[in-house]
Amino acid sequence: MTPRQRHIAHLHLHASLTEDQYADVIELMSGITPHVQAVPPNAVQLDLTSALRYFDLSPYDVVQLAKIRLKALYGIDSSAGLAGNRMLAAMAADASAPEETTWVPVDRAAQWLYPRPLTALPGVGRATASTLARYGLHTIGQIADLPPVTLQRLLGAGPARLLTERARGHDPRSVARTEPAEHLVADLVLERDCLDPARHHRAVLGLADRIGQRLRGESRVAGRLTLTVRYADRSSTTRTRALPEPTNHSPVLAATALGLLAALGLQRARVRAYAIRADDLLSAGSAYAQLSLDPGDARARAAEAAADRARRRFGPEAVRPAALAD
Repeated sequence: MTPRQRHIAHLHLHASLTEDQYADVIELMSGITPHVQAVPPNAVQLDLTSALRYFDLSPYDVVQLAKIRLKALYGIDSSAGLAGNRMLAAMAADASAPEETTWVPVDRAAQWLYPRPLTALPGVGRATASTLARYGLHTIGQIADLPPVTLQRLLGAGPARLLTERARGHDPRSVARTEPAEHLVADLVLERDCLDPARHHRAVLGLADRIGQRLRGESRVAGRLTLTVRYADRSSTTRTRALPEPTNHSPVLAATALGLLAALGLQRARVRAYAIRADDLLSAGSAYAQLSLDPGDARARAAEAAADRARRRFGPEAVRPAALAD
């Protein structure tokens, strides 16, 4: 069986970030994929492979989604590279103009890589480049085509072997999966400003359902929800409320989130983005739960578990709340 092709994105953030702001960016990206690698101080790498089926988008479109969320929620511009491994993705990001994305498909990686100067390769500094230039070696392709024994005479066995692997576009490193976050975030960025209260309701309801799915998927419960609404003028409003008890049950999360929405009193506000943040996370097995004698509650939770199984098998749109049906 051939290994699944990987899709790695490298995002350069065009902003000076505090530690807290950088942590918020990492958490935002973990809402797209759990495989997030911090590259301080102003970059991040994402393994999008497992996210493509969830979003039902191309790798390029998922990168654009990540960039739109960064811009809409935090005002951060970014350039990006997309490729089959971490090294090529970082090189593609370096080659991208501000706010642009360079995609290097796997079947065209050599064509893109070989004409580039040696100094574009990670780990090739001026001294190494000068040494190789004396022998007429200026491009990555020349190194890739060079017999290994020749390169060993110039650089030594260890450096030559590593440089050959990089020149041929190989990078076996994987993007590290993040540790369980201290909070979860679900967000929605609109294509245009929204004035419709019914759409506000649907948006917040959908985000609460996504938070519930993620909590159940990670066997965790939340004790508090925070709703942030960002407006067309880039200002925002935030409200926080403790849950009646730690839970991952979507109807309870939705009721709390909609209560926060009502408390904002949006009226005719021009809304551009919404975000729900779940805090005070606990393992579902260690959290207390009030006993319920209501058989309807047990049936609702059983139906919810069945819906989660259907989504895992057939995709996230297999089962949706009736209020979100088109």
